[in-house]
Amino acid sequence: MWKDSLRVEAYGTLDELNAVVGVVRVMNAEVVGSHVQAEQLEEDLQWIQNKLFDIGGILATVPGQQFKNMPQVTGKDVTKLERIIDRCQKDLAPLKEFILPGGGKVSGFLHQARTVCRRAERLCVRLSREEPVDAVNIKFVNRLSDALFVLARWAAKTQGEPEFLWQRDLKKAAD
Repeated sequence: MWKDSLRVEAYGTLDELNAVVGVVRVMNAEVVGSHVQAEQLEEDLQWIQNKLFDIGGILATVPGQQFKNMPQVTGKDVTKLERIIDRCQKDLAPLKEFILPGGGKVSGFLHQARTVCRRAERLCVRLSREEPVDAVNIKFVNRLSDALFVLARWAAKTQGEPEFLWQRDLKKAAD
């Protein structure tokens, strides 16, 4: 398989996403003792990293050559992401403006993870047009980007960091 193939690009981007989530976990570990919710975030991120590794392994394997008992992503995993989203949204005010990435270290890097996740999703969709890709893997990555957005907002709130809101009518600074 060529290093610039779409398949390698897709699972390589999932690996990049996994690395960003790992950075978030390291930063989150700094506040685990002072924020109870940081422990929940650690559990969520650990699970997410393992699922990303599963999908990366699936995509790194040529279709038809998967080994017996290879870890798979299922609809139950997508449902778990949706439960994470619902749990966190209960603590958040409804959005009235767009959120700008930021809101503290943990939140800021979760926003970065979200953008890498969106890129990974686009690559997985492109790959699925050329080669078989189980739709549940694409759905998981799609819902994961939503979960990372909500987790970024939730981390900012529970760790006492401000959210950066887009300001529609922000005037330019005077020259």
